[in-house]
Amino acid sequence: MPKGPRGERRPADLVGAAVMVGRLSVGLETENTKQPSGRVRSGHAGAKARAENMSKEERSAVAKKAAAARWG
Repeated sequence: MPKGPRGERRPADLVGAAVMVGRLSVGLETENTKQPSGRVRSGHAGAKARAENMSKEERSAVAKKAAAARWG
């Protein structure tokens, strides 16, 4: 079975996928997806803490620098 982006296991064939979607919608089956790792959770928490400690001008400067690097 192929794996989706969050680790869900889905049937590869069209009929099997349709049956699984139907079973999921009725509640006969549940998907077990992976929980985010500790690195991901701590990264989100660190980014939130950093944003709270920065002034509006500092956040704007960081955003402009990121946009320049992305589109530069």
